[in-house]
Amino acid sequence: MNAVAESIIADIGLAPSGHLKIDWVKEHMPVLNRIRERFEREQPFAGLKVAISLHLEAKTAYLAKVIQAGGAEVTITGSNPLSTQDDVCAALVEDGIRVYAKYNPSSEEYKSHLLKTLETRPDLLIDDGGDLVTLLHTEKRELLPHIRGGAEETTTGILRLKALEKEGKLEFPMIAVNDAFCKYLFDNRYGTGQSVWDGINRTTNLVVAGKTVVVTGYGWCGKGVAMRAKGLGAKVIVTEVDAIKAVEAYMDGFAVMPMSEAAKHGDYFVTVTGNRDVIRKEHFQVMKDGAILANAGHFDVEVNKQDLAALSTAKRVVRKDIEEYRLADGRKLYLLAEGRLVNLAAGDGHPAEIMDMTFALQAVSLEYVNKHYQQIGKKVLNVPYELDESVARYKLEALGIQIDTLTDAQKAYLESWVE
Repeated sequence: MNAVAESIIADIGLAPSGHLKIDWVKEHMPVLNRIRERFEREQPFAGLKVAISLHLEAKTAYLAKVIQAGGAEVTITGSNPLSTQDDVCAALVEDGIRVYAKYNPSSEEYKSHLLKTLETRPDLLIDDGGDLVTLLHTEKRELLPHIRGGAEETTTGILRLKALEKEGKLEFPMIAVNDAFCKYLFDNRYGTGQSVWDGINRTTNLVVAGKTVVVTGYGWCGKGVAMRAKGLGAKVIVTEVDAIKAVEAYMDGFAVMPMSEAAKHGDYFVTVTGNRDVIRKEHFQVMKDGAILANAGHFDVEVNKQDLAALSTAKRVVRKDIEEYRLADGRKLYLLAEGRLVNLAAGDGHPAEIMDMTFALQAVSLEYVNKHYQQIGKKVLNVPYELDESVARYKLEALGIQIDTLTDAQKAYLESWVE
């Protein structure tokens, strides 16, 4: 494979900057480093092709290099037009990985990059949001016989996978990495919580303390966003459709109300639901002048941009990644990063130490599905607990932390139904 000749990237001359970024994250990803050492010895992907669609920045690039170290021929594309970093793409190409990705491509280019990634006829895949899986089940069905299985990164992607599975249309096994303990407890909560505010603060350069933040959705990502907003000194309102999560938000000390009411109070709005139109026309109509809108869900459908545009008499870019919408009554609403993932489209994504655990899960899950795809069958599978725990143990070792071990008597007691 001639990665340079076959890739579509912005500029190979940007590679030196990309290498520096990848080298930096490598130094802060000890779990993935340990897995890489094993992959180099055992070559679990020897002779196989792996297609990856993830937010294409330095941490993802290092995951791709770890998969490559395991013997795979790797092709990678971005999962979001605004999160791709062109220098990182160039560095990967120099390292022999085929890349189809550029920052801010047109919709047509974005889809063509996905299709070209699949046209390499992969055996295994890592997906983020379900774009590769969807194309395989619609426009590229002729490639299905080549697919052994894969792993999915996000809530949105797993929702799409489970819909396929429920209809009996899923054609290969997929491991739901997003549902693993080491994913949602740390990546979704601490990673999203920090990186969302990194992106918002970097983009706006405004204070959060004393402001009112409306967090829409109180799943693990929403919990992280709300927790970090509180830590920055904000008053936090949570909106929810799930009664149990709403009670949890209340018990965690946050105000809970419908969006129709919360819209009147918010200075910042952060959507984290994986659903569409959670902020729409009737909400924009009652918002404060100067309200800031950000999305941390996968697709740019949570804030209804069509409704916002229809209500506006003028629109302009007032700062990088900030669009100002002027409404007929003179109020101004500000949308960050075109309503795309604010932590990646307007920032660098989750901290390297957090993604170390998530991408370690991706690597070992891909190895697992490759070994067991025939036994798994055409279904969505949770990450086996032993893989989840192994990543946590690697993390503890990297931190220099030791924990207790059950004695034989304790194990017997826990497995017995009598005292």
